[in-house]
Amino acid sequence: MKRVIIPYNSKLKLLARKLRNESTIGEILLWKELRNKKFYSFDFHRQKPLLNYIVDFYCYELNLVIEIDGSYHDNEEQHASDVSRDLELAKYNLTVLRFTEMEIRQDILNVFRTIEMHIEAQGFNIDK
Repeated sequence: MKRVIIPYNSKLKLLARKLRNESTIGEILLWKELRNKKFYSFDFHRQKPLLNYIVDFYCYELNLVIEIDGSYHDNEEQHASDVSRDLELAKYNLTVLRFTEMEIRQDILNVFRTIEMHIEAQGFNIDK
């Protein structure tokens, strides 16, 4: 499969680095399982600039973006912004899976199951 390069705003690189250094507990917990191809050998990146956004986690092999939403996502304005962002990313054939910070902290096994279901839906055979 040929890798599609998704453009990004180069001005976001410094902010992405800053965000990697200021990760939330949920981001740290999920990253521990996704990093170094530990999750079914898929290569995930964190705080990755894509288009005019910085996504929490990105795997090009799966066309997958994973977002961890904190409490600031609870208002209507932020929700509308998230929907708009997801639609723009979908134009590049990317699927966005959203989890709350609390889901990661309290029920990470279900988060993994949801990611596994996405992987299987993409036609990959994973041995659990």
